Amino acid sequence: MQIEVQIVNAFIDGTSGGNPAGVVLDADRLSPAQKLELARQVGLSETAFVSASELASIKLEFFTPTRQIAHCGHATVATFALLRQLGRVGAGRLSKETIDGVRDILVEGEMAFMEQRAPQYAPVEVDSDLGHRVAASLGLAPSCLISGVGPHVVNTGNAFLLVALPDEQFVAALKPDHDRVESISEELDLIGYYVFSTTTRIAGRHAGARMFAPRFGIAEEAGTGMAAGPLACFLHDHLGVQATEILIEQGWLMQPPSPSVIKVVLELEGDRIARLMAGGTARVMSSMQVEVT
Repeated sequence: MQIEVQIVNAFIDGTSGGNPAGVVLDADRLSPAQKLELARQVGLSETAFVSASELASIKLEFFTPTRQIAHCGHATVATFALLRQLGRVGAGRLSKETIDGVRDILVEGEMAFMEQRAPQYAPVEVDSDLGHRVAASLGLAPSCLISGVGPHVVNTGNAFLLVALPDEQFVAALKPDHDRVESISEELDLIGYYVFSTTTRIAGRHAGARMFAPRFGIAEEAGTGMAAGPLACFLHDHLGVQATEILIEQGWLMQPPSPSVIKVVLELEGDRIARLMAGGTARVMSSMQVEVT
């Protein structure tokens, strides 16, 4: 059976870059095994599969080359941008059904945003055994981590380990030990590491980050909406960023670079983040035919 896969770059920064996702429309007839095989052959960090839903605008399932995951930010943005361009959805409030429930989607102009939940934080002490192992997995001495801002596991739907470094030079020079990163990610049930500094390439943005998720077959990813959401919350709650519209750069420090920018809008109830919407723009780049049995 021949299946058409659209390749859509999400979170493009300006007119290029971004993070490519595969999108398969009308996937109702495909089995989970076929979806996993398709994702493996496509070879991108995530491929999204669109089916009919009785609960939401569409049903969305996400597969990496090695397994299914509950949510994927860039593949969500890619999917809704494609559906909008095809005239299958309109602008405004929409929704997606996932294996983890129904989430809100907002299509606004050329941008698509997805809902994430209020953050949950679990700090990792820098001087603990785990803190030392985290630093070693990134090829760093514990002293390289920012004093008073230790690593945190942050979950707004998926869990990521956020690691703050002093500046972009530290982030750019990282040479992670992927076996160690995968082991710690398995231990803490993480998607991966989101390593960042508050140095940015473009003024007015709030952080620049890199994402490593070898547990899910992703050595490094160019734009990660499900990680940018936790980082925006962390910047607001722990690093004193007062803005409720936060811009995260990613992909600039990859080799080769693929610049991405993710916009996160925090929704507050008093001083507490009640939920957030993370999104950006996307562009269809190409399509491919994949054979599955």
